[in-house]
Amino acid sequence: MRHGKKFNHLGRTASHRKAMLSNMAASLITHKRINTTLAKAKELKKYVEPLVTRSKTDSTHNRRMVFSYLQNKEAVTELFREVAVKVGDRPGGYTRIIKTGNRLGDNAEMAMIELVDFNEIYSNAKKEAKKNTRRSRAKVAAPAAAAPAAEVAPEAPEVAENTESNDAE
Repeated sequence: MRHGKKFNHLGRTASHRKAMLSNMAASLITHKRINTTLAKAKELKKYVEPLVTRSKTDSTHNRRMVFSYLQNKEAVTELFREVAVKVGDRPGGYTRIIKTGNRLGDNAEMAMIELVDFNEIYSNAKKEAKKNTRRSRAKVAAPAAAAPAAEVAPEAPEVAENTESNDAE
């Protein structure tokens, strides 16, 4: 029966669960992505997102509230300095969960949870891909035209003669 079951207990006592989520949240903030089971990732998302929302407004009260959850000074400092700056304009959804398959030992569903704005592949890949395709087309055409010019040596002096004649005029 699941009466009153609001969250996944993850097979742990309340104190163990609180310590585990605190450590995982500190690791996520420090390393920007971690690999864990899907159930833990889903619970960690619920745990971390309110903390990131609090970090948007840097006040002593918010720092103390976040520290009461994380219990890690370095993680709190990084959250308020680096993470809050990047997510300042985002209205929510600070983390992304990507399923990575099943674990070999016990076939548990594994997932990677990461902070959205810190993934260069998803955020910059689309912008760079468009630039790279344009550049690659230009580069493909340029070496073909440049190769015959490099083989024929007399073309270079002709360019120099043309510039001298332009100076004389």
